[in-house]
Amino acid sequence: MEPQQVVFHFMTNTKIKVEQVKLKTLVWTDIINPDKETLDKLKKKHKFHELDLEDCLSENQRSKIDEYANYLFLVLHFPHFDKKKNALVTEEVNIFIGQNYVITIHDGVLRPLLDIFDKCQGGLRDRRKYLDKGSGYLLYEIIDAMLDDGFPMLDYLSRNITSIERSVFGPETEQHDMLKDILVLKKDIITFRRIIAPQRSVIAQLEHKNKKFLPEDLEVYFDDLVDKIEKIWSSLDSMKDLVISLQETNESIISHTITNVMKVLTIFSVVMLPLTFLTGLYGMNVELPYSQHPLVFTGITGVMIMVVLFMMVFFKIKKWL
Repeated sequence: MEPQQVVFHFMTNTKIKVEQVKLKTLVWTDIINPDKETLDKLKKKHKFHELDLEDCLSENQRSKIDEYANYLFLVLHFPHFDKKKNALVTEEVNIFIGQNYVITIHDGVLRPLLDIFDKCQGGLRDRRKYLDKGSGYLLYEIIDAMLDDGFPMLDYLSRNITSIERSVFGPETEQHDMLKDILVLKKDIITFRRIIAPQRSVIAQLEHKNKKFLPEDLEVYFDDLVDKIEKIWSSLDSMKDLVISLQETNESIISHTITNVMKVLTIFSVVMLPLTFLTGLYGMNVELPYSQHPLVFTGITGVMIMVVLFMMVFFKIKKWL
């Protein structure tokens, strides 16, 4: 049996966490919430470029892959569902990969990455599964797990689309304004697309980069990553079209409802106009024809009824009712 070693190292600041897991000559170092001092130690040990280390401390870096003589540096972004905000947010992962090491730097909220590291710490079988085939294969497993985590999010968005679709196209008695729900869903899809779009080119480049870390026998694995991210992108593209159609349909229904309400109110206003004129005319404190006649009230009421009937017949002929 090969000698195994698992090393744990915690910084004095509880927010900073540095852990290592090792199999044979391959070492995976996972760093959560690093500070400048922690990254300076990496620079001294591995001779990383200072600009790469600056990228690790900054936020909202663009996704990229930089190739050097002895290592690759990747900046990747993945979606994460924030339960407090009830929305999708972007989480960044910085990865250094060399011949005998992989270093991941992140904020500690991406569950798939943490799960793989915990498995490697938990037992020799899992360490062999992830670390025995070299740093390139470990990189594949990390990215693959992160992409797989995107599919449940797609399912969540798909269920929301189905629910909104049923409300929009359901019976008229169950229809209500879904604008807020549609806009929230649209925002999540836009955020997801904004995260995935730059990853497509980065992952497509991976299999063509330094063969020392990504040997030819791994090409089929990285082809699988390309297929997965393209499936995610294709699904998001379809969802974007669907949610736009739902928004347009919802706005059309709202507009149609408002039009019907205005139509009814307009008919009431037009019908009441001559009636208001008659009641106002005979309500004036002046002498009017037949104002003293005992049947004047009955006559005015009859005239008002005839006016209403005439206008209703006229609206019916014009097909305004």
